[in-house]
Amino acid sequence: MKVAYIFSTQGHSVSYKLGQMILPQLEDRAHGVEVVGMFFFEDNTYVLQQGNPLGERLARVAREQGMLLMACDKCAYEREIDDMLVDGATIGCFPNLYGALSGNMPDQVITL
Repeated sequence: MKVAYIFSTQGHSVSYKLGQMILPQLEDRAHGVEVVGMFFFEDNTYVLQQGNPLGERLARVAREQGMLLMACDKCAYEREIDDMLVDGATIGCFPNLYGALSGNMPDQVITL
């Protein structure tokens, strides 16, 4: 099964759920499904900023496993990080996300 994650909840959703659960499983190739993409909203976009340890680990896994990393364009522009994302990450809106995933569509989209 293929899944995509959307990180929209503020607080510790990304640092805990992604950083403590999902990412370690992806690094160990033990997550149980193929993650085809991740989309980040609001302050969650900071994860994809260069130098963020979680984002750098995620970028490495994304490269190795062919996973899309995308930050909400408006969110990245407002936080002035649109030109400071980890290697391989991009910015966009839902139409960009749909287009980017169209060649590798998820079976489920999970919002955290």
